[in-house]
Amino acid sequence: MLHDLSPDELCDELAVILADELDAPGTLLRGQRDFELVFTGIVRSTVDGALPAWLRFYRNSLDRLADGTASFSPIHEHAAALLMGRQLVDLGSCFGFFALRAVDLGMEVTATDLSQPTMDLLARLSPLLRRQLRTIGCDAAHVPLPDRSADTVTALHLIEHLTPAAADDVLDEAIRLARRRVIVAVPFEDEPRACYGHVQAFNTASLRRLGSKLCGRHPSLVVSVHEHRGGWLVIDRTI
Repeated sequence: MLHDLSPDELCDELAVILADELDAPGTLLRGQRDFELVFTGIVRSTVDGALPAWLRFYRNSLDRLADGTASFSPIHEHAAALLMGRQLVDLGSCFGFFALRAVDLGMEVTATDLSQPTMDLLARLSPLLRRQLRTIGCDAAHVPLPDRSADTVTALHLIEHLTPAAADDVLDEAIRLARRRVIVAVPFEDEPRACYGHVQAFNTASLRRLGSKLCGRHPSLVVSVHEHRGGWLVIDRTI
């Protein structure tokens, strides 16, 4: 993969660029695996050395998220406004950008992801970024933490990657872990975006149905749905 990106351009917006330019009929990308390989190859080939390349990627990404120029900036800002308490468990953290933002807000943060190498990378880089957090490599449906471990549990752009049954399991786990609130964000799509690994597409009606199912399984919950650059499902405990 040849490219002309400079180190200053190396950031999480690369995912948007690749999706726009390469996720089309006739291109060589064949699903999420190819997408991730190309993404990693571009990061590693833009700056010499694995750790310096990823550190530049993180710093650039965090700067753009903070100044509002990144695509995910409005999502992270909105999620931050919904946080409650001082402890956060972030499910499906991926690179951990929202988890790092929550550290900046003074929260005690545990970032989790199915990819152990991604969590290892975050654990190596977070001290260099002067943001300390805990990382756990695990399935979001089976997090090795006690019940009600955190005030807030977040699942931002996670459940669209899961089948309906698997998403139900993750939401039940999030509810188990949360003392006060669960925050779920999803993109609104007509069809699941395969290059990102999406297997479900959501809209307001489907989120409301999901919320109703949760209330059926957990009668003590209060669930609300709203729109902001996609869909949001906010789950609060009443007891």
